[in-house]
Amino acid sequence: MQTASKKVVNGWAMYDWANSVYNLVITTTFFPLYYLGVTGDGNDKTKTDYIDFLWFKNIPNSSLYDYTLAFGFLIVAIMSPVLSSIADYKGNKKSFMRLLVILGSISCMGFYFFKGDTLLLGTILLITATVGYWSSLVFYNSYLPEIAAPKDRDRISAKGFMYGYIGSVLLQLIGFVLVTLAGDDEAAQSNAVRMTFVLVGLWWLGFAQITLRRMPKSQPAGTVNNKNIFSNGFHELSLVLKQIKARPVMWLFLCAFFFYNMGVQTVMLIATNFGSEELQLDTTTLIITVVIIQLVAILGAFLMSRLSDKYGNFRVLMFTISIWVLICLFAFFFLYNKWQFFGIATAVGLVMGGIQSLSRSTYSKLMPPTKDTASFFSFYDVTEKIAIVVGMFSFGFITHLTGNMRNSILALIGFFILGLIILAFAYKRTRSNSLIEEQ
Repeated sequence: MQTASKKVVNGWAMYDWANSVYNLVITTTFFPLYYLGVTGDGNDKTKTDYIDFLWFKNIPNSSLYDYTLAFGFLIVAIMSPVLSSIADYKGNKKSFMRLLVILGSISCMGFYFFKGDTLLLGTILLITATVGYWSSLVFYNSYLPEIAAPKDRDRISAKGFMYGYIGSVLLQLIGFVLVTLAGDDEAAQSNAVRMTFVLVGLWWLGFAQITLRRMPKSQPAGTVNNKNIFSNGFHELSLVLKQIKARPVMWLFLCAFFFYNMGVQTVMLIATNFGSEELQLDTTTLIITVVIIQLVAILGAFLMSRLSDKYGNFRVLMFTISIWVLICLFAFFFLYNKWQFFGIATAVGLVMGGIQSLSRSTYSKLMPPTKDTASFFSFYDVTEKIAIVVGMFSFGFITHLTGNMRNSILALIGFFILGLIILAFAYKRTRSNSLIEEQ
C-alpha cells in the first residue's frame, strides 16, 4: 500500500493535537492537583488526606482517585470490543469516534461544576471523560494502518505524538497564565482552574473536527446482528485473538506491552499526585515539571523514531524499558527534592514519547493485512486498559495499605522488568525465524 496524502496524514496527526490537552491538563496536571485540593482536609502538615465516599470509609483521597480511574478504564476495556466490532462491520468508525469525542469533551467542560461539595458529580465526570478519551483512541489508532505504509508508520506515529505534546503545552501555558492572573484569591484561582477544564473540552472538540473531516470513509467488513451486539463484539475479539496467537511474535509483543505499559501509564497518571503528596511540591513546581516532560518528549519521540530506523523497533523498545527501570529505582531510593524531580522528569520525557509511539507503530506493523483494523486495535486497546486497571489498582491498594505512595513504586519496577523479559523473547523469536527485525 501507499501512504495517504500529506493532507490526510496531517489531519490524522491533528487528533493528537486535539486530545493531548486532556492527557496533560486533566490526567496529569491541573485536575489531579485540583482533585487533591478539593478533597483534602486543609492540613498541609499531613502527607495523606483521608475521606469518606459512598461505601469507602477513611480512604486516602489519592487512592479514591486511583480507584475511580481504574473503574473508568475497566468500562473502556469492556466497551472497546463491542464498539469496534460494530464499527468494522458497518464501516462507521468515524461516527463512533465523533460520539466519543463529544462525550469526553462535554465531561471536561462539566468539571467546571466540580467542587468540594459535588464529589459525586466530579467522580462521574471523571469516569465519562476517561471513557470518551480512551475509547476514541481505539478508532483513531485504527486509522494508522489505513493511511500509512508499513515503512512510514514509525515516522507518522511519532509525528502524531509530537503534535500532541506541542498542542498540550500551549493550552497548559494558557491555563497557567489564567491561574497566575487570579493572584492569591483562592476563589479566583479555583475559577481559573475550572475555566481551564472548559478550555480543554472546547479545544478537544474543536480541533478534532479537522481529523473527522479528513479521515477516509471506512469500508464495511460485513453486517452485524443488532440483537447480538455484545456477543458479536466479543466474538470478533476472540477471532482477533486467534489470529494474534497464530503470529507468535505479535502475541509475545502484546504480552510484553501489557506489563511495561502498566508501568508507563501508571507513572503518567500518578506523577503529579506523587510530587504533591510524597514530596510536598507546590502547584507551580509541578506544572513546570510536567511542561518539561512534554517538551522533552517531543525530542524523545523524534529520536526514538530515528533510532528505530537504524536499530529496529524491538531493540529500541528494550533499551527504553531499561531506562524506565532505572528511573523507577532512582525514584524509590533517591527522589526527595524538587531538583531531583526536575531531573527525573527530563528522563521520563525522553522515553515517554518514544515508547508510546513505537509501541503503536510496532503493533500496526505486526498486524496481518485486514479490513478489521478497529477490531485489531480494540484488542490492543483492551490490553492497554486492563493493564492500566491493574496498575492503578495496585498502586492505589499499596498506598491504601501502607499509607505511603513510595512503596507502590516497587510494583512498577516489577511490571517493567516482566515486560522487558517477555519482549526479549519476542526479539529472539524474530531473529530465530529470520524475520525483518523492524517489525
